[in-house]
This record gives sequence, structure tokens and C-alpha cells, in this order.
Amino acid sequence: MQHKSICHWISIFALLFLFTATAHCNPHLQTWTIDPLTKVFKDTQLTNSDVPFTEVARGEYATLQIVVRSDKKVESLTASLEPLMLNKTHKLENIKIRFVGYIPYKLSAAEPSSDRLVSPPAMCPDILLDDKTITLEPNQNQPIWLTIEIPTNTAPGIYTGSIKIAGLAAGQPLTSSITIHVKVYDVTLGKSRLWLTNWFYMSRYRQTESTDANLAKLEKFSPTYWDLMRKYARNMAQHRLNMALISPLEMTEYSFAPDGRFKFDFTNFDRAVRIFINEGVIGRIEGGHLGGRINNEWTNQFETYIYKLKFGKFIKTGAEPSSAEAVDFYSQFLPALAEHLKRNNWLNIYYQHIADEPIVGNAKSYDSFVKLVRKYAPQFKIIEACHTTKLTEPINIWVPQLNYLKQNFDFYKQRQRSGDEVWFYTCMYPQGEFANRFLELPLLKTRILHWINFRYGITGYLHWGYNFWNNNPYKNIGFEHTKMPDGDEWIVYPGIDGPLDSIRFEALRDGVDDYELLSMLAESNPDAAMRLAAKHVAAFDEYNVNIKTFRQTRRQLLEMLAKK
Repeated sequence: MQHKSICHWISIFALLFLFTATAHCNPHLQTWTIDPLTKVFKDTQLTNSDVPFTEVARGEYATLQIVVRSDKKVESLTASLEPLMLNKTHKLENIKIRFVGYIPYKLSAAEPSSDRLVSPPAMCPDILLDDKTITLEPNQNQPIWLTIEIPTNTAPGIYTGSIKIAGLAAGQPLTSSITIHVKVYDVTLGKSRLWLTNWFYMSRYRQTESTDANLAKLEKFSPTYWDLMRKYARNMAQHRLNMALISPLEMTEYSFAPDGRFKFDFTNFDRAVRIFINEGVIGRIEGGHLGGRINNEWTNQFETYIYKLKFGKFIKTGAEPSSAEAVDFYSQFLPALAEHLKRNNWLNIYYQHIADEPIVGNAKSYDSFVKLVRKYAPQFKIIEACHTTKLTEPINIWVPQLNYLKQNFDFYKQRQRSGDEVWFYTCMYPQGEFANRFLELPLLKTRILHWINFRYGITGYLHWGYNFWNNNPYKNIGFEHTKMPDGDEWIVYPGIDGPLDSIRFEALRDGVDDYELLSMLAESNPDAAMRLAAKHVAAFDEYNVNIKTFRQTRRQLLEMLAKK
């Protein structure tokens, strides 16, 4: 046993030495390995001393960050990496190399956290560009992001490779290289048991290669529309999303039968659902909201959305939930939808939103709305983001905002004991010390959202903003009229050929994997799993976001699982 322990520590020290070794092939082109949980600004002072070696389970993605800097302007900067090798027999070869781009940061949280990284205005690292080359300005940092897929059949061990950096300074070649290492544990990540959704918007995309391009509306249900939806779905699946918000109300074609009753054509809804199933997201279907606040005013009561024929065209309009118009429409639409879902074997995975974020002041109209749905589609399970516990009609998945989860935790634990699911969501709130995905926050404070899930036994996470771009996100990331903190509205960017990731989306995906690893450990040693989670989540709004400590905790987690 003593011999094994000595060998273990020798291998650890050797790996640490290798990982921090940097090859400077040219004194004018410097390279560093920086922990990918560190947001590197253009003027960040760099050091290698805080970088652990990268450790992953099979089925995860290994993420690394290389930073380049030069005292000269470097044009046509490129980065390349051959497959990482283990003992000349095994290799990791599914590798993405992307430059990290900087986004204008203008709107802070009204109640910024004490660990906010920067105050506006500033340029923040976020987007992962699809550019193959980039221009490096003198004395400015340029992060390079490596994402390496670790298949579930990967042989455990330490994989090694060398990333090569090259460019031109005043026409003269500059090169540098740096050795990287990925340690793969004998642990296989299973399919995530955490439910995760991020609402998407099918209206805008980048049309030209210029990042200054305007965002234009898509023609609904055109070939381009469906192609882009598939790309969104693929991107979501790659980041562990397993639910999709798809509105049968919005995607149905309406007409009248000879007897004056409604006819419903669900073809477009079906096509959307099948895209998300085929790309690996669904999981579960979230039926889009059936109503909203009257005039979209926060304190107003809820109204249903119904379709009426006006001037030869079916248009969406509002109606009070107990009105004759609402009853007429939903007494036909809901049973038809339920029967259609049943024929497709989707009824058991379908969850219906009613109206978003009920509060005490409009809870009565929300309850009236739920009664309407329960009457005509009693099979439907209801999911809702909510600000209040004062709902008299039952729902199946409660999704309080994180601060309300803290405030009413005893109520939500009771709902779980009664058989309901409880998730949480973040939006422009909560702010202050709460975890969120704002641009100004440390990346670990975004990743740790799913440690909160595990710590408190909360089985899902919802966010409203996958891609709610406001005009051009490359120039103005925020919705100034709503005072939403930058980064709240979207987690991907519009690319030429589909969505472009952000480093925040990568961190969220890795947090989902952390949740799954903790859950795997909890199957055999729940106390140990909870102790690890509590190291970083002391309370709903109290976290340890020290990167070195986090890496040590993850190593402990992987080592415990490897010994099972």
C-alpha cells in the first residue's frame, strides 16, 4: 500500500510539472495555460502557477484555455492541435479549437455581487468565434478555447499533445507551442438525470460574415427556418439540454369545418418535436404558454390566448379565462391536442405551461386558467415558473426563482414529498450574491448553479434566454429598456451557419456533468457527495468560488468514483 501511495504522488508531481511547462519558440509570442474557469480580459496579468492538470470522466468534454500575447501586432494567428495520445495506442481526436471573442458590456446588475469581475463599460470575454484566424493586437491577451470530447469507451490515463500557435508580424513568421495534458479517469458519465431547458427564439440569425450584420426575421416554416431549428437543437443537445419549449398553440394551422367547429393541423408542431427528438434534446416537451398578462403589464391579471377569424385570417387575441370565447376555443383545442399527443406516444412526456410567473396579485386569474385547462385536458401535467406559493390549483412542476426557492424552501420540500417536482430558475433576478449567468460574474458562479441543484435536491433548471438577441448582440448585448443585466438574454450568438457558443454555455454544460457525477457518488455514499457539494454551496446565496479549491473538490469526486 505504501509503494502504491508513493507512486501515486510521483505521478501527480510529474504531471503538474509537465502541465505548467510552456514552450516559448519565439520571444515575441508568449503562451500560457490558464484555467478555463478564469475569464481572461485583454489586460489580465497572466501566470501559469494557478493551473491544475485537466481531469475528466469518460463521457464529458475536457476544456482547456491557452492565452497568447505578443509585443507586436500578429496577423493571421492560427492554432492547431494533433490528437492527444496515450502510450502511442489510444488517442483523443474530436477536438474543437476556437478563439474567445470580446463583447461590449454595458448593463450591470442593479445589485452587483461582491465578486463582480468588472464594471461597465468594458469588453468581456464570452463568444467562441468560428473564425479560423484572428489578428492579435500588441500587448493584448487572446484566449484560445479547446474543447475535447471524451467518448464513453476512452481508455483511462493521461493523454498528451502539443498545441501549435503561428502568425505573421510585419510579414515575418512567429511560432510558439505548448504541451497540454488531459487525465481521463476510469469513470463513465451516464445520461444526465437533471432536467434542463433554455427557451429559444426562431426569428433572427446572422446573415453575412460581418459581425456588424443586421439580424433579420426568418420566414416562418421556410426551409431556412427548419434548418436553423435543427442547428439550435443540435447545439442544445451538445450542452445537455433535454427539454424544448415548443408551442402547439403558435405552430398549429387553424381552419373551420363545415359544421363551424375548429379544425387543427398539428403538422408544424410535429415537425418541430421530431427535430428535437432526433437531435437528442427530448426528453420532455414543454408546451408553450397558453396566455399572459393583459397588455403585458406585470401586475395585471392573466388572459388566455385564443385564435379568431378576422378579415379571412386567423389571428391571436386575448380572452378572460372564464369567458365564453375562451371556453369555446379551449373546449375544442385542448382535447384535440391531447388526442394528437396520445397518437404520437408523446402524452406521457408532455408538460404544459399556462402563463409565466404568477404572483400573488394575479394568482386568482392563474387558478381560473388552470381550471380551464384541467377541465378539457385533465391528462396534462403542468409546469410553471412562479413567484408565489399562493396557488389553489395544483401544478406538477414548480419552478420558483432561486431567491423564492430560498424564501419558501419548506413549502417546496413539502411539494416534493407530495409527489410534485421542484426546479428553480434564474432570470434578471436574483442578483446580489446569488449565482447567475450574467456577463459580469465569475464563470464558476455560473457553473455552480447545478451544484445548487444537487445540494438542495432540486431536479431541474430553467432559463428563459437561449437566443433572445436584441438587434445586434455583437454591438449591444443588453435590453436597456428592461434593465436586464448583460448576459441574461442569451447564452449563444448568431453565427453564419448556426449558433456560436459562449464560455458561459460551456460552464453550464460542465456544471450539469458535475451534478451527474455527484448524483452517481450519492448512490453509494450520499454523505460524501453532500460534503463535497457543501464545500462550494454553503447556502442558497453563499458559495466558495475559489478555482483551486474547486479543482481539488472535483478531483476528490472523480477519485471516489474511480474507487467504487
